Amino acid sequence: MGVRRVGKTVLAKGLADATYFDCELPSTRRQTEDPERFLAGLDQGRIVLDEIHRLDDPAQLLKIAADHFPKLSVLATGSSTLGASSRFRDTLAGRKEELWLCPMTTADVVSAKGSLRQRLLHGGLPPFFEAEDFDDRAYQEWLDAYWARDVLELFRLERRRSFQKLFELLLVQSGGMFEANSLSGPCEVSRTTIANYLAVLESTFVMHVVKPFSGNPAREIVAAPKVYGFDTGFVRAFRGWREPRPEDEGALFEHFVLNELHALIQRRVVQYWRTKRGEEIDFVIPERGTSPVAIECKRSSDEFDPRPLQLFRQLHPGGRNFLVTMDTVRSFEKRYGDLAVEVVGPKGLVVALSHLDPFARKPRTVRKKAR
Repeated sequence: MGVRRVGKTVLAKGLADATYFDCELPSTRRQTEDPERFLAGLDQGRIVLDEIHRLDDPAQLLKIAADHFPKLSVLATGSSTLGASSRFRDTLAGRKEELWLCPMTTADVVSAKGSLRQRLLHGGLPPFFEAEDFDDRAYQEWLDAYWARDVLELFRLERRRSFQKLFELLLVQSGGMFEANSLSGPCEVSRTTIANYLAVLESTFVMHVVKPFSGNPAREIVAAPKVYGFDTGFVRAFRGWREPRPEDEGALFEHFVLNELHALIQRRVVQYWRTKRGEEIDFVIPERGTSPVAIECKRSSDEFDPRPLQLFRQLHPGGRNFLVTMDTVRSFEKRYGDLAVEVVGPKGLVVALSHLDPFARKPRTVRKKAR
């Protein structure tokens, strides 16, 4: 799973000894109209079904493959979660393993011999990352293709202008509190429609809803979510930043850290913390049976104010505390009174939280020049 142009097709085509099928082609769709006959000719092989959501009933084909062709290995790619639209009539619970391919991570940037600043400004879709200069028209072209080939076909929404207006507004205020009422006017739709549109944006991985963490409702925000755009390049482009200021880079870095966490954990379990007086922690990861992990993101450790984290630990004692910065190469621990904080870069954070990786015991794949 993953957004358009994130690299799914390039990785899928790189599988050795796998027969590749592009489900966007009419010829492929005709072949799969009779799933049993189609799969019978491939019974003991490995196949790729790219853009499987283009089939009329993709879940049926995958279910037949899992139940009746156990020697057949199938890799399917798509732009949304199974069950996100009516086209997936079966979630295939227990029959599949899901991999969320996020925009480029630190490992991908290193593999591509790029820089963190390049990743922040150009974004994590490989074609955009590799571009020599900014071409903001490319971001609009991506949005047009996303509407036509993902949203319109999977969800059959109307009012393209309202949907794209919401997309743009959420990118402009990305990382801020979500208020449906304040968005319904500019988008010219109801509050309920805004909520429905956001559900589509989230299920297709272009927006991330980050909910508040709370164990003390009298002092903490408990209901207002934040919404983050999926990619730093899109946030920069739609905010009109050509040469971001230091504080702008800090905001993009916060988005990048969230992407690292999503790529590592493979689930949207990351939350944030905020008191009713305004003290805030960027990200909190609840862990079952133990205290939550707290994560603050800064351009430099010199910008860190420990007071919100100290207050958080008064209310939620124990647990590891991380300060993730752009300029930390080697991880170290720093103490602020009784508070111990691990100062790390993005790579150090991933290493420190590797126990959260569901694929920790399996080989991982790094993208190389995915287009």
